[in-house]
Order: sequence, then C-alpha cells, then structure tokens
Amino acid sequence: MAGRINDDDVKAVRDAVPIDAVVSEYLQLRSAGGGNLKGLCPFHDEKSPSFQVSPSKGLFHCFGCQEGGDTIAFVMKIDHLSFSETVERLAARAGITLRYEEGGYNPTHQRGERIRLIEAHKAAAAYYAGQLSGAEAEIGRRFLAERGFDQAAAEHFGVGYSPAGWDHLTRYLRGKGFSDKELILSGLSQDGRRGPIDRFRGRLMWPIRDVGGDVVGFGARRLRDDDNGPKYLNTPETPIYRKSQVLYGIDLAKKDIAKASRAVVVEGYTDVMACHLAGVTTAIATCGTAFGGEHIKILRRLLMDNGSARVIFTFDGDAAGQKAALRAFEDDQKFAAETYIAVAPDGMDPCELRLVKGDDAVRELVEPRTPLFEFALRQIVGRYDLETPAGRAAALDEAAPIVARIKNVASQHEVAVELAGMLGILDTQFVVKRVAQLARWARERGGAPDGRARPGAGPRPGPRQPAGPAALGPAQPSFTGPALNLRSPAHRTERELLKLALQYPALVSPAFDAYGADEFTAPPYAAVRRTVAEAGGAAQGVDNAPDYLARVREAAADDTVRALVTELAVEAVLTRAVDEAYAGEQLVQVRLRAVDRRVREVQGSLARLGAHGDPERLAAVQNELWVLQQYAQSLRNHGASAL
Repeated sequence: MAGRINDDDVKAVRDAVPIDAVVSEYLQLRSAGGGNLKGLCPFHDEKSPSFQVSPSKGLFHCFGCQEGGDTIAFVMKIDHLSFSETVERLAARAGITLRYEEGGYNPTHQRGERIRLIEAHKAAAAYYAGQLSGAEAEIGRRFLAERGFDQAAAEHFGVGYSPAGWDHLTRYLRGKGFSDKELILSGLSQDGRRGPIDRFRGRLMWPIRDVGGDVVGFGARRLRDDDNGPKYLNTPETPIYRKSQVLYGIDLAKKDIAKASRAVVVEGYTDVMACHLAGVTTAIATCGTAFGGEHIKILRRLLMDNGSARVIFTFDGDAAGQKAALRAFEDDQKFAAETYIAVAPDGMDPCELRLVKGDDAVRELVEPRTPLFEFALRQIVGRYDLETPAGRAAALDEAAPIVARIKNVASQHEVAVELAGMLGILDTQFVVKRVAQLARWARERGGAPDGRARPGAGPRPGPRQPAGPAALGPAQPSFTGPALNLRSPAHRTERELLKLALQYPALVSPAFDAYGADEFTAPPYAAVRRTVAEAGGAAQGVDNAPDYLARVREAAADDTVRALVTELAVEAVLTRAVDEAYAGEQLVQVRLRAVDRRVREVQGSLARLGAHGDPERLAAVQNELWVLQQYAQSLRNHGASAL
C-alpha cells in the first residue's frame, strides 16, 4: 500500500484549491450575499438554488439535501472518488507533490483507479492527436477538410487518429506503465486472441471530456469502406464513462452557457465543432445516446435554470431528427428554461450549413425559433387528417396528454388554447377542459397524464418543506431530545450564536468559551457547542478561521454533527450588520434564558423544601436564588458588559 497522505500536504491541497473555483466547474454560482455564493445543488433536483458556497471558509452546504463539507468532500461526492484519489487529483491541479507516511513517495501504479483511468485517457488523447499528422491519417485529414476544419480546428478540439494496426495504442500505453487490466477496464483496449488489442483502429478520434475537463472517453468515426463496424463507435460504459452523463463539448462551452444562460444542443461532434467555429460557443452534443434526464441535470446547473434561460435543439429535419425532438419534449418539463427547436429549411445540420452558407447562417439558425412544445405538437397533429371529425378527435387523444404534462397551470392553459387552434376545434374550452382533466387525473393517481399508473407508484408524498434555514432546520437522526424548531425564539437565538462562533469567532470570544453545553436547549446545538470546545474553543478561530473550522469539523462526534457544523458555518447570519452589538445580543439572550431556567429550578427546590426544611440548606438555596436574580437583572440592564 502507498500509505497515508501526510496531514500537512492534505491541508496544503485544501488551502491551495479555492472551493468556488472547483464548484463553478460543475454549476453556475451567483452571489448569495455576505460573501457567499449560491447555485442549483448538483446532488439533488431542485428548482430554486439552496446550495451555498463560502469561499472564505472553504465550505459548501445544501440547505435542501443537507450535503456539505470542504473542497475535498465536494470532489469526492460529485466524482465518486475516494479520499486519497481526490487529494491526489487536487494536488496535481495545484502542482503539489504529496508525501506519504508509509512507503515514501506514491508510485504511479498505486494511485486510485479513477486517477489511473483518467491518466490513461489523457495519454491516449495525446497519442491519437500526434498520429493525425502521419501519412496513414491522410484520409482523416481529408475528412476534416471536406467539412471545413483545418489543422487549428483539429488541435482546438483535440481531434486525433487511431492507427489501423491491432495494438499500436495498447503497446504505447504499456510502455507508459499501464497494465493490461487497466487498459481493458478503461475501454481503450479489448480482449483479443493473444491478449489485449486496440478498441479503436483506423478511425478519426474525438476525445470526450467531462465538465471538469478530464478525458473520459472517445468517439470514433469510420473512415474506410472495409471497416465493417458502426459509423460511430464510442467508448463502452466504464467506471469513468457513462454516455447518459456526458455531453461532448461541455468543457469548452460551460463558461459561455453560464454567462449567456443559453445552451445549444446539436447531434454530432462535427456539429459542435461547426457551431463553436461559427461563434456559437454554447453548443454541446450527446455521445451516441438520446438527450435525457442526466444531461438535463448537467445543463440545469450551468444555466441556473431560471425563466430567462434558453435551450435550443438543432435536430436534423429528417424522421430520426423529428423523433429525437419528440423524445426531448417528453423531458421538457424538467427544465425551468424555455426550450426551442431550430431546423434549417433544407434540413441541413450545422456542419453542412456552415459549409454551404457560412458562419452567419449557423448563428442565424440557432436564434430561438419555434418553441419545442409547438414543434412536438405539430409533428403529432400532422399525422392525422384534420379535415374529418374522427381525425381531429384522434389527434386530440394523442396530443392532449402531452400538453397535460406541462406543470405550470398558466402555461398549460395557453398551450391547450394553441392546440385547439392547430386542430381547428372552435370550442377552445372543450380542449382546455380535456387537458386539465387529464392533468388532474395524473395528479390524483400518481400516474402519467393518460391515466396509466406509473410502475411502482405508491401514495403521493405530502407537500415538501421549503428548503433553507427558514424551514425546520437539519434532520436529527442521531440526537435525543426535542426536535429543532426555528419558530422557537430559544432555538433561533442558539443557532444564531453558534453561527457567530463558527463564522465570526472574534466577535463572541472569549465569552462564548465560558458557555456550557447545557445552556443550549436544542440537543443538536449542544452537540455543536461541545464540538467547538473539543477543538479548543472559539478563541482558536480569532487568528486563523480556515484552520479553526477544519479542526471543529474534525472534532465532531459523528457525520451528523459534522454536517450541522458545516451548515452553520455557511448559513447567512440573520442581520446585515454583523458587529459586536449584534453578537452581544445573542450572547446575552442565550445566557439570560439559561439563567431564567435555573431560577425556575431553584424556585422549585425552594418550594419543595418549605418553611420547615433544613435551615442551612434553605439558606443556601435562598442565597443562590438571590444571586441568580441579581445576575439576570444585570444582564437585562447592562447587556453584554454583564457577562
């Protein structure tokens, strides 16, 4: 084994790679106020952003699904890596050489599986790109030139060529230290009669990158007539490549997609190239599969999926393209963005259009044209004879369930009116009521708008609690005692004081460190107070906040407490002016409630002792009560100065 990564190196990696820079590679972030950023959570579906990042603290937290942590935790979660793989990946990004407690420097063959597969693909991409200039690849260069792509375009997109021999790449990667097992697992090689052979041979190669820019697979285009394989051959499913979860060109397009709140979905690699070279730098494509739910999740995070966002599909005008558009419309309601379809009048794809009519024609093509719902409905309606009552009724039977899927009631009504016009049905309200009825049946039965129950559909869940700190706080699976309730003034103040202790320790230290865990009535908050104490107290955070928060998180008794610490460290404080006066108010309120509780307890003891109790014990209790009452009065009169 390679051994444990040196703690100082882990800290150096954590400090060297800003969390906002990493997170923004996967989703669009906008200001949330107070120095924090927000976006749509990549770990669960949501319509409004409840995912927050605190660059100053190096932490993230989602108030919807409760995921949270530091930069390392984010990369581990989103890319499904182990701790060591994540640290190695971030260290490579930051140019940090890691040390290991046992076994010295970590040799290449001992690195994590995903890192190794990524490295193999990176080496393969470089190899293929180098081969494109060779004599054998002349057929590939001619293919590109015929479609308007020169050497600079090939280099920009990393296009390469796989030699026609059996094992050129396999032998090359073996020489780089990769094992046969790794090459088979990566999908770059496959089993042959005498050992591994190249999967891709004699083809033009497009590297497929994930959102983070790592090469995770390839798309290979057939060039020769004697190649009996499919026209396009893609990497098979591997530990790092899932065709339903990758979009070709996303690494190049993500920044412009986020900036413009617009994405253009095309059908092929050359279409992406043509669009980008024509100035449509928000173009992306699926990789050998239909555009689906996982692709939508990627785009929604980049678009921030608000009402001004646009997604334009440029499917071919042929039957297959129309079928693809209908499939896309089935997932349309997963977007908050408006969706459109752009089909060239002569049915050309963007690559052909650029060749024939130039860059301006490509830019003109992807300007929003026909709403996707309108295109989909016209495709359905066009299959029926609308001159007959039977044809109109049959078209309505097929189209109405499609419209009923629209979740927004106002939009659903508007589209239903348009459908009536398409069908030539003068009684518009009949169509509107039919659509509304199908939608209502779907809601009641938990099924599709045609009334069929979804497989495995059970009772519909009740309304969800609103996401964020204004709801009922985090889940409490490992705490005993009363549940959190932020409508409780005590719980609300305790939460606010803990946020200050984690985010602004200088404002509450040293007074906070004298507070006992029993001064916090909510068990989860008492656990956080104990955790801060275990980490050395709030005084430790006065000079070095990032290290302080890391120590507090490490001191947590379990993952539940650690998650709550992260949440409180990221959640905004409930005031615009975070100053000593505000901090003093929270300190006083928590202490005063604790004193008042103790006063009531002592008064109860006094009542139980009665007038005939032990005189010495009675005097002690009376004295404690007097001291407590005086202290409470002092807190009320003098505030934080009485602490």
